[in-house]
Amino acid sequence: MTEEAPPEPDISPLLAQALAAHDATLDETRPTAVARQHARGRWTARERIAALVDPGTFVEYGQLAQPQRRSLGDAPADGLVMGVGLVDGVSVCAFTYDYTVMGGSQSPRNHRKMDRMMEVAERNRWPIIFWSEGGGARASELHYDGGTVTTFVQLARLSGLVPIVTILSGPSFAGQANIAGTSDVIIATKDSTLGLSGPPLVMSATGEMLTPEELGPMSMHERIGTVELVVGDEAAALDAARKYLSYFTGIAAPSAMTAPDQTRLRTMVPENPRRAYDMRKIVATLADEGSVMELRPTFGRCLSTSLCRIEGHVVGVLANNPMFGAGAIDAEGSAKFSRHVELCNAYDIPLLFVCDTPGFMIGTAAEATALVRHSARTLMALSAADVPILTVILRKAYGLGYYAMGSDALAPDLIVGWPTAEFGGMGLEGAVNIVYRDELSSAPDDAARREIREQRVAEWKERNTGLEFARSFLLDDIIDPADTRDLVARLLATLPPRPPRDGRKHPIDPW
Repeated sequence: MTEEAPPEPDISPLLAQALAAHDATLDETRPTAVARQHARGRWTARERIAALVDPGTFVEYGQLAQPQRRSLGDAPADGLVMGVGLVDGVSVCAFTYDYTVMGGSQSPRNHRKMDRMMEVAERNRWPIIFWSEGGGARASELHYDGGTVTTFVQLARLSGLVPIVTILSGPSFAGQANIAGTSDVIIATKDSTLGLSGPPLVMSATGEMLTPEELGPMSMHERIGTVELVVGDEAAALDAARKYLSYFTGIAAPSAMTAPDQTRLRTMVPENPRRAYDMRKIVATLADEGSVMELRPTFGRCLSTSLCRIEGHVVGVLANNPMFGAGAIDAEGSAKFSRHVELCNAYDIPLLFVCDTPGFMIGTAAEATALVRHSARTLMALSAADVPILTVILRKAYGLGYYAMGSDALAPDLIVGWPTAEFGGMGLEGAVNIVYRDELSSAPDDAARREIREQRVAEWKERNTGLEFARSFLLDDIIDPADTRDLVARLLATLPPRPPRDGRKHPIDPW
């Protein structure tokens, strides 16, 4: 004799109605919309959330929201899925526009949803991840009174207070672009597009008929520095977002703190100061394996900015690139420099300067980029920074470029050089040409002039070597390059822990 199954508990009509309303928002009940999104090569909004958060931890807010203009028909979650979940055990506020609902458009109601979620993020100091896909405001609801939209100003006020990541997947125009522009970091798939106005508005205002790819291709935004990182697909974007947040939250804690053979560093910098080398290889050698995340790698190429770990300690690295303009800092590099300093300072990440620069760029082309202002921004950012600064001088440390690249004027917690380090108020050859102008001009011929120049440059080099600066105690030490990682790690370990953040914040310049 089999036992009868217990009767189903009674469900009231009201509860049944509420449960049905929730079910109607899920992918399982929307196969046609899901198929369309998959045909575009994109995850659905709920698939994105499921891929991001730890299973069973997501708490959704506003799942039953519907447009104010109800004649638009059913719009699951009003086109915005959002809530709080754990990512490797750390709380994160997650938002994703649902492109299957009116193209992921922004409405008065889903703006209210977003405002509500940002209040929660601010109160609890939780990081934010926006997954953006949509074309801005929902035109059919522009005339509806949804109250004052505070989304964009709220997001701006969160800058420097909680880490904010935007992932671009597909088209992101108008309001979605505003969100991206205010974020700390933008991670984009290579086929995504971005623009402050979408193709329909551009057509209406200017008569230009453009596709999203013509108006805001990611290849352009990567080149001009709008985005920090471009990746192949949504899975790679998610991995990059998790890695980025790990530097601020402990998400995706590092594996074994191993590094390449440090003796390689002894031969990575050519003794000939005119020979270039790959600075990225030096940073990768110093850092824990797999821990380097370079930001804006194709913008401001005179400088490499990255986040990494050194024996588990998170640092923000600024390293000159001798393979581009000999490492002279130009306007783009200055903007990149300032933003990285502000980012690290906002979240209490120590700065590691790896210096090899002849100074700021010079010449008419450089001046035409408003370099005077851009270079000053580097000093403004540094003057506001109160995080530890560590400086390692590899080769050239000249002029105002060195002044900004962690010089003793900034009172770094450590300033050391490699044996190849050399110093000067400007390039030594240029200084010799100026100081010994009369002697050079009175030389009988070019050969004599060249001999005088080479002799004077050699004399100046002898007085301005790293060893001489260390003997004068203008450096803390000249070190074996192979000892750099260990020395930096030991000093980072001795620094006192930063006090708990008390609500102070340092807004991060969008540029």
